[in-house]
Amino acid sequence: MFEGSYVALVTPFANGKVDFEKLKELVEFHIKNGTNGIVPCGTTGESATLNYNEHEKVIEVVVKQVAGRIKVVAGTGSNSTAETIEMTAFAKKVGADGVLLVAPYYNKPTQKGIYLHFRKVADEIDIPIMLYNIQSRTAVNIEPETVAKLYSECENIVAIKEASGSLEQMTKIRILCPEIEMLSGDDALTIPLLSIGGKGVVSVVANIVPKDVSEMVWSYLKGEIEKARELHFKLFDLTKVMFIETNPIPVKTAMGLMGLCSNELRLPMCAMDEKNKEKLIKEMKNYGLL
Repeated sequence: MFEGSYVALVTPFANGKVDFEKLKELVEFHIKNGTNGIVPCGTTGESATLNYNEHEKVIEVVVKQVAGRIKVVAGTGSNSTAETIEMTAFAKKVGADGVLLVAPYYNKPTQKGIYLHFRKVADEIDIPIMLYNIQSRTAVNIEPETVAKLYSECENIVAIKEASGSLEQMTKIRILCPEIEMLSGDDALTIPLLSIGGKGVVSVVANIVPKDVSEMVWSYLKGEIEKARELHFKLFDLTKVMFIETNPIPVKTAMGLMGLCSNELRLPMCAMDEKNKEKLIKEMKNYGLL
């Protein structure tokens, strides 16, 4: 169901407000350049600083603009199970193809609590679910055994965005539930994950180079391994500089430099350090983006 290159879409702002017209333009930019799916309201979309109305409207606008041409996987996860259910129900109502549910952050639930959280959402809302494991942001790891239990018991839990950074963990998940659709949550590990049976990526760097990311993924999936490897090497330095500061500061700065959208962020996200910005510009010039 979920395969290929998905973009963890930024949320464009203008004078403190969500710029919905620019959001529509970004959707068209990705459809034109081969992106297979849009993921609005994730970490890269600064979901933590969107109010409920903004969060819902961003999802709705993206779904309407996509109009069935590619997949939309809406970020509806929260550290509140009730809030997650409410947002997930909204995503289903407006026609999202699926939802991305991050592990509950800050609360630091046990593995039992994580299981009960996702199980409750899956039981309440019949929509395809992609789990999202990113311990660096949430302070908790969804252990492979927990993933396998959820996958075996919940028909609508079909995928996982894996951003643990551990190929060992990803391998264990593949062994325990080989049919789950695993997508990389770390651009630099996309090719290694594909090599153990992954299905694609939910990408940050695809915000600025969607065509190359999509071509890399599909080259590998079609068996064109050398071509995929070459694109991996080409993308590598640009990918790494996207995380020289906290995501999405670098990618939004890059998009501002390219004229794709404003570089405006919401506090506590702030403007990029000038020395780091110089490094970003250097890599963008090396890539031919500036």
